[in-house]
This record gives sequence, structure tokens and C-alpha cells, in this order.
Amino acid sequence: MHNRVYRAAAIHDLSGFGRCSLAVIIPVLSAMGVQVCPVPTAVLSAHTGGLGEVEFRDLTDYLAPALAHYRRLELEFDCIYSGFLGSVDQIDHCLEFIAAWPQALAVVDPVMGDHGKAYQTYTPEMIRRMGELVAAADVITPNLTEACMLLGEPYRHQPLTRMEAKSMLARLSELGPDYVVITGVPVASLPGVANLGYDREKNAYWCSVSDYIPVSYPGTGDIFASVLTGAMLGGDSLPIAVSRATSFVQLAIKTTFSYGSDPRYGVMLERVLGWLHASDTPMNYQLL
Repeated sequence: MHNRVYRAAAIHDLSGFGRCSLAVIIPVLSAMGVQVCPVPTAVLSAHTGGLGEVEFRDLTDYLAPALAHYRRLELEFDCIYSGFLGSVDQIDHCLEFIAAWPQALAVVDPVMGDHGKAYQTYTPEMIRRMGELVAAADVITPNLTEACMLLGEPYRHQPLTRMEAKSMLARLSELGPDYVVITGVPVASLPGVANLGYDREKNAYWCSVSDYIPVSYPGTGDIFASVLTGAMLGGDSLPIAVSRATSFVQLAIKTTFSYGSDPRYGVMLERVLGWLHASDTPMNYQLL
């Protein structure tokens, strides 16, 4: 009888308030049957999206000793999953984690910017080095802003055509990853907002569409990438994994929006978390 629980090293920051980063990654993956070993890159009192001046502690010097300890313990990791990183040194540490467990699924969420702009903490050197981390990944989950940054091209303010979307997916895959998912993409021929996926081995392009809701919540990218990661570890194909992540994030957004909760506080994850282990397999995907 197989009773082993999948284990993931999650290399992300921890924001105490605002429902993002490790505060949502741990419960989401746990609900999907994955043991999360958090490797915090920084600790913040809250996220930096409009909640005043936050308390911040950089934990770069924690990462290498943590890695050394895990290696002494001879731990097995099924997944190495990285997100927001605060320095070039942290990119190096992520590469060391991936190299230490070469058989693990390497998921890189290249958190660098949004709405057409890079985050203030991201320098040109960090953007360049993020390309090295992407090259070592099996799966990447950029939003449209980050996809453009990785490709070194201007942000697309207009909806993409299907051909433009497929070209972007393929070119990102050429950087190294086997699976590319771009989140929150307006596509001219599709309603709402699309999450796009590409499987390089099968040369197959997929999309899953969610309704447009006129609000933006922190942490939804972290939740999407976490559901996608848990689904793929559990054996889902790429289109089903993208569909599952799309469905869950849409449920969380619509639930939160219906209550009129302050967007800065993130989605009401606690009200919807049970969906992850109680739902049927979602099939709201289509060929791109």
C-alpha cells in the first residue's frame, strides 16, 4: 500500500498579514495532500501592497544552512518550489536546492512584477539571473508582465491573439522549462481572463478561462501556482492542473468579492479551502 506523502520545499517569503506567499501556500498544498517544508526567504509583518510601512527581516543567510541540514538528514523532496526572492544570492540558493534534488519537480514562480512594471526590489541583474533559475525549472508560472520581462520585450497592453500567445509560450519554453503557464492573459478571441499552458514534449497549447472580476487581490498568483503544483504532483495532466488552479482561484475571488472584503486583505481562503479535496476533476480547459 502506497502511503508516502509528497514533500515540497517551498522557498518563499512569509507575510504575517494579507494572505499571500507562505501564508497561503502551506494550507493550499497541505489540503492537496502535500507536506510543505517552508524555507522562508524573508519575514514581513504584512505584504507591501498598501498596508503601511511593514516590518521586514531578510533571511538570505538562513537558506544555505537550512539546505545543509536537510542534506544531512538525507531528506527526500518531490518538489522544489520557489517564489518571490529578494536578492541575487537567493537565486543562487534556489539553484543549489534544485541541484541537490535533481529528480524533484522544480517549479519556479518568477515573481518580478505586475501590471506592466517590475517590482522596485528587482534590478536588471536580478531579472537576468532569474533567467538562469527559469532554465533550471521544469515548470514556470509567470504572469504576463513577468513573461515579457523574461523574453526581454515590452509589455503587451492590448489583448494577445492566439498566435501571439502560442509564440510567447513556445519561446519561454525554449529558455528551459518543459511546462510553461502564463497567468492572467487577455486573449482577443476569448472572454474573461485566460491562463495559458504549454507542454513542450507534446507540443500542446491549452487555456482555461475565468470570468473577469473588477478587483485585484494579493496572493492569487501564489494560490494559483500552489494548486497547479499540488495537482501536477498528484498526477494531473497540465490542462487539468491549469483548469483546477483556475477554478479554485476564481472561486476564491468570487467568494471574497461577494462579501465586499477589503482587497488588501487577500482572498477569503478559509471559506473555500475545502473545495480542494471535495471537488470533482474540473474540465474547463480548451485548446489554445
